[in-house]
Parts: sequence; structure tokens; C-alpha cells
Amino acid sequence: MSVDHYENFPVASWLCPPALRPPIQAIYHYARTADDIADEGSATPAERLAQLRRYREALHRCAAGAPPDAEAWPGVFGPLGGQIRAHGLPLGLLDDLLDAFMQDSGNPIPPDRAALIDYCRRSAAPIGRLLLHLYRIDDAPALARSDAVCHALQLINFWQDLSVDLPRGRHYVPDSDLARHGLSRAELRAGADTPRTQALVAELCGWARQMMLDGAPLAIALPGRIGWELRLVVQGGLAILDRLAQADHRALGHRPTVARRDAPRLLWRALRMGRVPAATGTAGTGRPV
Repeated sequence: MSVDHYENFPVASWLCPPALRPPIQAIYHYARTADDIADEGSATPAERLAQLRRYREALHRCAAGAPPDAEAWPGVFGPLGGQIRAHGLPLGLLDDLLDAFMQDSGNPIPPDRAALIDYCRRSAAPIGRLLLHLYRIDDAPALARSDAVCHALQLINFWQDLSVDLPRGRHYVPDSDLARHGLSRAELRAGADTPRTQALVAELCGWARQMMLDGAPLAIALPGRIGWELRLVVQGGLAILDRLAQADHRALGHRPTVARRDAPRLLWRALRMGRVPAATGTAGTGRPV
């Protein structure tokens, strides 16, 4: 399952093999810290960008085998450097995450869905690819489905957090989607759910759901613990979409969540993913359709 503070990252859960918990935790702390630099506190965009550039320099020194600077996030790059060397973690994927965080520091508005997916390609997909790398899975179909799941998780998080992000000036709804529904950003910022905003959110959620279903077969194909971890991640994302649908896509004034009490239902759905033939799967449980 994912954690509250870095939503799209399954952090060394009980399903994870003990040998892989240290690299997963090291990657998590690297990503979490960079995300906080980009998002948290009162720094200006220029200050955030400068700090992220220093963070990138520390990453490259770490990857080159240099000891971490005592003042340059040693709690991040000390552990990460050891895991890069032990597992051959691809530096390009770690760099991609920083590219996304640097973009995020300026709160840009995506003009269309292609631009938003390009952001997801750098902010979310590297996590899935790093996890597959640790499990020594690198075939093209698995990578493509991993990307689909990660992109979907990122989109679901955006639509789940509209009521939180919009007051902070963070806009992830593409201009093209707003225009198609005859909406302005001012109407979104007002925080009032209307038939037009509900139709917009419903369409965006349908886009994310289909993307998740496109990637869901990977959870069935992967063996052992990683497959079960991914099944639960898929079901957690779909459960948020279900919550939004149950609220008639009133997302501007309400943030849906999945709680511990939902765990038995998610486990049941995860079990059924491998029991129902793909041709008869339903969107509600995340089985490929």
C-alpha cells in the first residue's frame, strides 16, 4: 500500500522481501526529501530550484562514489550511494524524478493531457521502473504496464487532491480539459462543485481508471510478493476513484480517502484479480477488461 506523505510509493511493506527493503527505503527517502524541497515550506520558486540543483549535484557525487557532504543531506545520500552500488540503480531514473520536482517548484499549468503525462513520466513512472529493476524485470511489456499504473496513480492523486491543491495554487487539470467543459481556472479555485466541474472530474477519473486497467495485468503476471504488492496498489487507486464516483465527483470541497477499515475489501479484490478470466473482468475490481 502507499503512504500518506509520498502517495505513490509502496514503502518496504511486509510484502516486500527483506533484502529489498533497504534499497526501497533509500529511494523513498531520496524522493520524499526532494518532493518536500519542491513543495513544502515558504521558500520562493527560485530558492527551491537552487536547492534542487544542489540536491542533483549531491546525487551525482553520490553516484560517482564520493562520500556524502556532511551538510548535503547525508541521511539521504549515504544510504542511497550504497544502494546504487549494490543494485546498480539507474541514475537516469533518479534524475528524472528531480526533473519533475524542479518543474513542480514553479507550479506550471499543463496545456493538455500530453504535457501532464510527460510530467507523470518523470514524477511517477521512475518509481515503478526502479522497483522492477530491483526485482530484475526489464522486458518492454512489463515496463509499459508499470508506466501505465504509475501514471494512473499520479493522476488519481491529482483528482483526489483537488480540494487541497487548488487553494495552494497548484493546478494539474489541463487547459484543454477545462476548455472542453467550458470552465475557467477561477471557477475551479472558487471551490464550489457544480454540474460542469463534476462532469470534468468524472471524465478525468475515467481517463485515470482506464489507464490503471491498462496496466493492471502486470500485477497478475508478476510472481510472488511483488505481484501482491502491486495488486493492492492497483486496488487502492481504484478505491479512490470509487470514492469520487460515490460522491458524484464532487471533488472541489472534499478529499476522498481509503482507510484501514477498507483493507479487507481491497484484499478480496486483489485476490479476485487472479481468479476471474480477463474477458469477464469488471472495471470496479481492476481486472483487465
